[in-house]
Formats: sequence, C-alpha cells, structure tokens
Amino acid sequence: MKFKVTIIIIFLLSFIQSSSSENNLASVDNIFHIGKMDSHNKDFVLFFKTREKAVLARGEEFNYITDYPQDLYIYDRKTKETKPLITYDWFPKHAKFYLSNYDFPVFPEDFAYYLMKDNKTLIMVSAVKNINQNFKFDISTKKLHKYSTDGKLDFIISSITKDCGFSSM
Repeated sequence: MKFKVTIIIIFLLSFIQSSSSENNLASVDNIFHIGKMDSHNKDFVLFFKTREKAVLARGEEFNYITDYPQDLYIYDRKTKETKPLITYDWFPKHAKFYLSNYDFPVFPEDFAYYLMKDNKTLIMVSAVKNINQNFKFDISTKKLHKYSTDGKLDFIISSITKDCGFSSM
C-alpha cells in the first residue's frame, strides 16, 4: 500500500513540476519573439518562414551545402494579407553587390533585424563573422542599401535600440 501511495505522490509531483515549467516557457515566449517582430504601431508583423525546397549552394567549409533558407514575410493586420519581403530569390544578388570580399551565398537569416520607430526601416546587422557589412532595408520601397557604420558593434546596437524605441538603453 505504501508503495502505491509513493508512486501516486511521485506522479503528482512530476505533473505539478511539468505544468510549472510550461508556465515558465509561456512567460519566456512573452518576452522573446524569436522569428517574429511586431511593428511599433501594431499594423503589421514581420516573421520568418522556412522554404519547402532545399537550396544547393557553395559553402565555406564544404564544396556544397544543402540549406532550407528562411524568407522574411510581412503580415498586414488591416488587409489580412501575407507577402514575402526579403527572399532568397533576390536577396543574395543584391547583397553580393555590397559584399565584394565575400564569395559565398548570403541568406536572409544571416542577419539580425531591427525595426526602426518609423515602421518602414529595417537595420540588418550581420550575424555571420565573415560578412563585414550591415544593411538598411526600406519596407515601403523594398530597397536594400548599405548601412555604413564606423563604430564598434556595441555602440551600433545601442544606437539602433534607441532608434527602435528603447530610449533607456
């Protein structure tokens, strides 16, 4: 009898523990929006979507890599429409124009994205060590430009976060 009671208590304790850890995960989801970004005025959402078909591309460490690149999409809350914004179809060619010393394909997810307070400018900071170029993308005109910075990365990030609406940083 004691054995059954012990098993039931262990089962209940493990159930309580798993439900509290799910609550912790839910609170983390409220803080970090990985792969999704709401506009400051809540008119649209930017999100990444993985392609269904793989892309065969030349890699840095291997001759060829098979990758499933992610494209950046925009969901307009007013019209309820989803449209591609930055895709692998055009992005590598445009980025290559600014990356004269980098000979490998560049994917849209190779950058960290910061949406400015104007809700139409994305600053794209390179997340790949060998890509030494950041970009500015105008959402309304869908134009990619070189984002020139001469400062250190922590200064750049600090300046960008202030422009994104985080003035206390």
